[in-house]
Amino acid sequence: MSWTLLAFAGLFEIAWAVGLKLSNGLTRPGPAVLTVAAMVVSLWLLALALRSLPLGTAYAAWTGIGTAGAFLAGIVLFGESVSALRVASVLLILAGLVGLKLSS
Repeated sequence: MSWTLLAFAGLFEIAWAVGLKLSNGLTRPGPAVLTVAAMVVSLWLLALALRSLPLGTAYAAWTGIGTAGAFLAGIVLFGESVSALRVASVLLILAGLVGLKLSS
């Protein structure tokens, strides 16, 4: 259950990262409110997951999910560049996440 909570926390982290972009630095009220709400939900879910997961593992997984998701969202939603080095770097982050999951 903790890993499920952590996965959802990571998804909300992606949502608030995208929201920061869409809110133009929190200057657009609608997207800004949704961004802050996603931040609160993400941190709350992370806190729940931390009840039974090790801090280092949970935090690394949470940020890794957010990093990889924001990377993909940037490409899909905002037309950010794709290069072999950028993709390889994100794949290394994902490999680290798998290693953390397997070791806990």
